[in-house]
Amino acid sequence: MKNNLSIRINLGTKPVFGHGKAALLESIEKSGSISAAARNLRMSYRRAWMLTDSMNNNFKKPLIKSKLGGKGGGGAQITSEGKKVLSLYRKMENKALSSIKNEKLHFTKFISKNPGIIRDDDDNPL
Repeated sequence: MKNNLSIRINLGTKPVFGHGKAALLESIEKSGSISAAARNLRMSYRRAWMLTDSMNNNFKKPLIKSKLGGKGGGGAQITSEGKKVLSLYRKMENKALSSIKNEKLHFTKFISKNPGIIRDDDDNPL
């Protein structure tokens, strides 16, 4: 079992930023493209665009800058604001993980060897 933790930043009940958006930012930074980032993450192009739009609308400054395709091709890059948000988020994750390291280790002892299986009323996997 991986020793990781993901956190999500909410504004009230609305999610603003979490591990999916962080992964998308990192993938855009590496690939220089929203579509390539989506493929790398096995995410639909539509979902990647929705997350990009959400990030750019939920922060004071855009986190991703994109240009339309065409003769020279399109592309995307994370802005300096995006780099700051991503760095701060990763620091928060690391701090959260280190603060609950022992509890998480103890918690994992309660988890079955095949987590994630959802069963119906007849105890059959769905």
